[in-house]
Amino acid sequence: MRLGVTLETGRQRIRHFRDDEADRRFFHRMSSDDAILRFFAQRWTRAEADSKLDEMNARTRSNGFGWAIAELRDTGEPVGLVGLGKLRIEEITGPGVEIGWRYVPEAWGRGLATEAALALRDHGFRPSGTGPESGLGLERLLAMAVPDNHASLGVMRRIGMLPVQGVEFDHPLVPDTHPQLKRHVLWAMEANAKESLASAGPA
Repeated sequence: MRLGVTLETGRQRIRHFRDDEADRRFFHRMSSDDAILRFFAQRWTRAEADSKLDEMNARTRSNGFGWAIAELRDTGEPVGLVGLGKLRIEEITGPGVEIGWRYVPEAWGRGLATEAALALRDHGFRPSGTGPESGLGLERLLAMAVPDNHASLGVMRRIGMLPVQGVEFDHPLVPDTHPQLKRHVLWAMEANAKESLASAGPA
């Protein structure tokens, strides 16, 4: 998500991380909870999570966009880690910007990830500029997941992404200690495909 932007959906507010105890505590939970991280290899201590959050926010400032918090609009309760981030494995995936989401268990099954992903998709493809409604002007969005992560693959499908045929890969950032999590599939969406969805109208 573009630096300085806050997105609002029907039920959520998507904002960048603040440097305060509440946001750091939430980021640690998202980085250490076994249920949330079922398809991820790493678990971070609070000190490690604080360091990773600082690194992530530095990348956001450098790139001009990055990861954010999804919170419920009516209560302000943080429920997800979402955003648009620069890929670090473009030699495998090809060019594009990653769209991603990760939610706390108590928020599962409510369509919140899809709701946020649609807003992020539209923000990513919206023309860039300096105004509050400006997006990132992206040409291509990418998402990746372990093949068994059916919930995440369902979100990809619902926002209009398609699997990149013939592209399955061992993620180089997943350690060999977790062989069951190394294999990933790649999904993609082009900006002109989003325009085609809009012109087609409701399904």
